[in-house]
Amino acid sequence: MASLTRTQIFIMAATAGICVANVYYSQPILNAIALSFHIDAGKAGIISVLSQVGYGIGLFFLTPIGDMVERKKLVLYLQIGLIFSLLLVEFASNLWILYAGSLFIGIFSVVAQVILPMAASLVKENRGKIVGQIFTGILAGILLARVFSGYITNWLGWQYVYLISVGLVLFTAILMQADFPSATERFNATYAGLLKSTIAQLGRFPLLRRTALTGMLAFGALSAFWVTLTFYLSGEPFYYSPSVIGLFGLLATAGALIAPFFGKQADKGTPSRSLLFSTGLTLFSILLLKLFPGSLTVIWVTVILLDIGVQASQVTNIAIIYSLDHKANSRINTVYMTSYFIGGALGAYVAIQCWNIGGWGWATSFMVLLSILSVVNVLTTEYKSNSSRRDSNPHALAGRE
Repeated sequence: MASLTRTQIFIMAATAGICVANVYYSQPILNAIALSFHIDAGKAGIISVLSQVGYGIGLFFLTPIGDMVERKKLVLYLQIGLIFSLLLVEFASNLWILYAGSLFIGIFSVVAQVILPMAASLVKENRGKIVGQIFTGILAGILLARVFSGYITNWLGWQYVYLISVGLVLFTAILMQADFPSATERFNATYAGLLKSTIAQLGRFPLLRRTALTGMLAFGALSAFWVTLTFYLSGEPFYYSPSVIGLFGLLATAGALIAPFFGKQADKGTPSRSLLFSTGLTLFSILLLKLFPGSLTVIWVTVILLDIGVQASQVTNIAIIYSLDHKANSRINTVYMTSYFIGGALGAYVAIQCWNIGGWGWATSFMVLLSILSVVNVLTTEYKSNSSRRDSNPHALAGRE
């Protein structure tokens, strides 16, 4: 099996982070977009929802192709599509074009979910650690996206966020065409057969189903928090500008920095301990918002703890699923990440409705519910060590429900 150099890992991490950032650029600038198009918060919030829905669509219909074709080529095609989608949003003349561009941005931003299984297929030793390093790039992209878009909007206008992103995506597209090694295994069937096989992974691995549910609930809570936090901080008593709201993303960098640690823990075969800690931390961070409403200090603490909890859950989950069957990494990743972003889209959508009905109080109550369900799911799932999974036959890799 091939190996990856530090430079190659860095290029993959940077490319994944820059591409996935496009899904999150809109979150801290929704108020600015709403003012530009003369729409209310509900209609503006749909922009973020559509990007996440698009991401889910791209995950299911595009990322499994990585098991059939050379992943480096697939990354290039997706980045070209992403560039055209960004230009569509940049020059959007009405709300419907903006909606369409946001959806397509989500669809083609799945570059990150082609790169992750690509890396997992190219290494044998320290797979969790390397996946954690690349995932750190993804997390950095997500977190810095909010800071970047907030400042660019404040100084140049929200349209320039997407114009600058075109240049960044183009630059990483060139870098990714360097001489990366190839995975020799390929799924030899039709595209329809590939999609059917992707769905079949759910029935094949019980642990994949439970892990996907954990990710779905955790990311739903995170998306609900960030999409409603924008409206909360834009109004009374804060009245913060987009650039200030974007700075809250910097507080969440701890989640990105700690991700490789949880990847190492998964390599050691202790995923249950990591997941119980991370989901419990997520629940605790949201409960702080309920116990101390209106406290800016508590919001700061919640941003830090919530991102650590959710991202630790994510990198542990990814390390788990990539130990199931390396020949089906793209398909397994598709099942997990599609569930993950469906959770994010639903979490954001329901949170917006809760905000419109009952404001911050209703939104945070919804987050608490999702976090409790996530903890319960972890407590009722049996996790085997990586070594025992590798020693099992392919249809018994996943533990019991």
